[in-house]
Amino acid sequence: MSVVLGIETSCDETAAAVVDDTWRVRGSIVESSIDQHHHYGGVVPELAGRAHVTTIVPVVRAALAGAGLDLHRPAIDAVAVTAGPGLIGSLLVGLAAAKAYALAWDVPLLSVNHLEGHLFAPLLETPDLAWPVLTLLVSGGHTMLVYQRGPGEHEVIGETIDDAAGEAYDKVARWLGLGYPGGPPIDRLAGEGDAASLALPVSMTGEDLDFSFSGLKSAVVRAGEKRPDLARADIAAAFQRAAVEQLTRKLRRALERYEVAGVAIAGGVAANSALRASVAAIAAQYGIAAHVPSLAMCTDNAAMIAAAGISHLARGQRSDLAVSADPNWSLADVS
Repeated sequence: MSVVLGIETSCDETAAAVVDDTWRVRGSIVESSIDQHHHYGGVVPELAGRAHVTTIVPVVRAALAGAGLDLHRPAIDAVAVTAGPGLIGSLLVGLAAAKAYALAWDVPLLSVNHLEGHLFAPLLETPDLAWPVLTLLVSGGHTMLVYQRGPGEHEVIGETIDDAAGEAYDKVARWLGLGYPGGPPIDRLAGEGDAASLALPVSMTGEDLDFSFSGLKSAVVRAGEKRPDLARADIAAAFQRAAVEQLTRKLRRALERYEVAGVAIAGGVAANSALRASVAAIAAQYGIAAHVPSLAMCTDNAAMIAAAGISHLARGQRSDLAVSADPNWSLADVS
């Protein structure tokens, strides 16, 4: 049995986890520095990097202890680490730690694309899921549709041409005075509002599978300026309906072109209640499985990085200790 330690430091979460090749999470710890960033309306790279330096060793030790492994010489077969995309300072802290552990324990280093990690999240909760799967990967920095033939076999079939969905949520939330991050407060407020009170455009209505959210964000601001009488809850509800409509419309279009056994959502925006309900309803309509992750698996974590590492290890892939971080590493470039 193969056992991999995963390390994730692409943004503001410092995370470590131990996963084996049955996709069982033996130990997982996530330490967030988000409280340090609220005041600034977004993640401050320098603060995030310093937080990782402080927490990386305790977090790794806690994950190993949770897995019942020796803290000095754990019985692991490799160390997997996020090498991109993400904040360069944050990535470098995790990568440096992973290299040190791999050297000290004389095990292979496995550099993992953060987005590829999200694709493995469903396996950690449904190890026997049937392939192929269409995954809607939606986060603060990325929005894309991915066709997965199996673990580690994926093809990006659609992506945003400008803002990501999560970025639009953050910007609209900031304009509404809801703080950062914007997804949770907009989701809560939308439940109190009337989406029909404001008609907002749904972008990218053509036959392609790409997304666009910059126009929606601008439309919200223009509508709010023209109608100052609108309640914040109504604006939030209308915005969320338009955002989710675009995401699910593209998913339906992809399902007309690809024969799959299931659909999945991944990334931070996968925690959105409206998106979760809509994807589950679409799956039921098409008679396929819906892989809607737990909230813990939506946010950044190291278990998904370790799971991707398990796949790399099984394929005989290894990373040189000279590997560097790539803050712009595209999922399309991951073979």
